[in-house]
Amino acid sequence: MTASTPLVVTFAIYLLAMIVIGVVAWRSTRSFDDYILGGRSLGSYVTALSAGASDMSGWLLLGLPGAMFVGGLSEAWIAVGLVLGAWANWKYVAGPLRVYTERTKNALTLPDYFTHRFDDRSRILRVISAMVILVFFAVYCASGIVAGARLFESVFGVPYAQALWWGAGATILYTLVGGFLAVSWTDTVQATLMIFALVLTPVVVVVGAGGFGESLALIESVDPARLDPFKGGALGFVGIVSLLAWGLGYFGQPHILARFMAADDLRTIPKARRIGMTWMIACLAGACAVGFFGIAYFASHPGGEAVHANPERVFIVLANLLFNPWVAGVLLSAILAAIMSTLSCQLLVCSSALTEDFYRGFLRPKASQRELVWFGRAMVLAVSLLAIWIARDPESRVLGLVSYAWAGFGAAFGPVVLFSLFWSRMTRNGALAGVLLGAGMVILWKQIAVDQFGSGLYEMVPGFAAASIGIVVASLLDRAPVDEVRATHAQVHAALTENGY
Repeated sequence: MTASTPLVVTFAIYLLAMIVIGVVAWRSTRSFDDYILGGRSLGSYVTALSAGASDMSGWLLLGLPGAMFVGGLSEAWIAVGLVLGAWANWKYVAGPLRVYTERTKNALTLPDYFTHRFDDRSRILRVISAMVILVFFAVYCASGIVAGARLFESVFGVPYAQALWWGAGATILYTLVGGFLAVSWTDTVQATLMIFALVLTPVVVVVGAGGFGESLALIESVDPARLDPFKGGALGFVGIVSLLAWGLGYFGQPHILARFMAADDLRTIPKARRIGMTWMIACLAGACAVGFFGIAYFASHPGGEAVHANPERVFIVLANLLFNPWVAGVLLSAILAAIMSTLSCQLLVCSSALTEDFYRGFLRPKASQRELVWFGRAMVLAVSLLAIWIARDPESRVLGLVSYAWAGFGAAFGPVVLFSLFWSRMTRNGALAGVLLGAGMVILWKQIAVDQFGSGLYEMVPGFAAASIGIVVASLLDRAPVDEVRATHAQVHAALTENGY
C-alpha cells in the first residue's frame, strides 16, 4: 500500500457519501421553493450546523491557521470578532428575518425580501442586489475552489490546473442535483467532521511539540512578538478594529441568512443558536491553536519548509506528519468538508439570484416549477465555471479572496438587513443607497486606500459606515413608507414579541 492510498480511499468514500446525500435530496425536491430554500423545513440541529458549515469555508483550516502561524496571537482578533458577530446575528437577526421573509410574500432570496419589504415596484432594488450577489460570490466561490485545489495539489501532487477540477467536481455535482436540502444535509455531516479534526489536531500538535509550556517557550525562541496579541503595541488601534470588524460581515452574508430563512419555526432559532455557537467557538479555537502551536512544532522538528513557503498548508503538513495515514485521510477530508460546505451554499445562492431575481423576475414570470428548477441547475454549472476561471491563478491566496468578498457582502447588505428589520421609517431609496454605497466603498477602499496607499483599515469598516449613513439620510429625505409596509413591520414585531423576542 502506497502512502497516498489511504488518502485516496478516505477521500473517495467521503465524496461518494456526499453524492449519495445529493441523490436522496433530489428525490425530496419537488419545487423551486424546495430547491433553493428546502421548503423552510430545517430543524434546530441542521439549521445550526448548516449555518456554521456554510460560514466556515476552507479558510478555517487553511487561511486562519496560516495567519496564526505567520502572525501569532495578534491574528486571533479575527476569531474574537467573528464570535461576537455570529452571536449577534443569531440573537438579533435570525428570528426577525425568519418571520419577515415569510410575511413578505414568502420571499426566497435577499433581493426578493428587499423588493417586498420596501414595496419596490420598479424592481431596481432586486436587480442591484442580485448583481452585488453575483459579483462578490464569484470571488467567494473562487476562494473555495482555490482552497480545494491547494488540498489536492498538496496531498496528491497533481498540477494546480488539474487540482482545480478535482476540488470542485463533487461539490458542483451534489449541489446541481440536490439543491438546498442536499447542501444543508451535507453541511451537517461536514460540520461534524470539521469539529472532530479541529479538536483532535491541536492536542496532538502540542503533545508533539513537548507539551504546553515547552510549546510556548519554543514560540518565544522563534519570535517573542508572536506571543503578544498586540505585538508590543505595533498592531495598533486600526489593526485591532480591522480584525474585529470581520464580525460585522455576518449581518450581510446571503448564504448564512438563507439558513435563518429556512428554519422550520421561529422557536427553532434559540436552540440552533446554542448549538451553532458552541460548534463555532470550538472550531475557531482549534484552528487558531493548530497554526499557533505549529510554530512550536516546526521549531523543533523537520518538515516546515513547505509551510514556510505557503503558510496556508500548515494543517495539511501537520496532519500528514503526526497521524497514521488513515487518520490523516479523515482529517484532511475535514478540509474538503469545509470547502465543499461553503462553496455549495454560495453556488446555490448565486443560482437563486439568477433564477428567482432575473429569470422569473423579468424573463419568465409564469415559468413552471420544473422549468425553474432546471434553470437553477444550469446556473449552478455556469457560476461554477466562472469561479474556476477566476481561481485559475496558482498564486491566489484563500484568505485574501475571502476577506474581500466577506467585506463586500457585509457592507452592501449588513446595514440594509439590520435597518430593514428594526426601523419602520426606512424606505426603498434608503435601501438602494445602502447597497450601492456599501459595495462601492468596499471596492474603492480596497483598490485605492489599501492597494495603492497601503491603508491598514479593513474595507469592511468604511463600507459599513458609508452604507449606514446612506440609509438614514436617503430614507429621511424620502417620503415615508406606505401604510401597508408599516403595517407589515408592526405585525412582524408583534409576532416576535409573542414568541419572546
